[in-house]
Amino acid sequence: MAYNKGEIVKGTVSGVEPYGIFVKFDDSYNGLIHISEISNRFVKSPNHYAEVGETIYTEIIDVDEKNHRLKLSIKNIKYKVGKYNKRVEIKETETGFKTLKAKLPIWINENIENHKKELNPIDK
Repeated sequence: MAYNKGEIVKGTVSGVEPYGIFVKFDDSYNGLIHISEISNRFVKSPNHYAEVGETIYTEIIDVDEKNHRLKLSIKNIKYKVGKYNKRVEIKETETGFKTLKAKLPIWINENIENHKKELNPIDK
């Protein structure tokens, strides 16, 4: 199969190292997602992003035809295959923030009184 720069292709994670994630595509091509191509944020460990044997999507950022290797990225794509959780709608309870609204003035006054006592222990 011919691979082209910019394509999104599905592969199987074949290894995870501190510096990146290895992905196998077919009998002749494999690739590396370098740690710098995993996320736009700090990546503490590639293990947090993929597991060996997992199927993921990757974006091809370079093709080495001679060695049959691909440079890959998952930074700007949804790379997990069928593992995205739908957002759960948060439903407000019947009381909602009413309890907090009622208690907040009491807590504020209690703290003000405690601080007054700490600042002026002679005034007791």
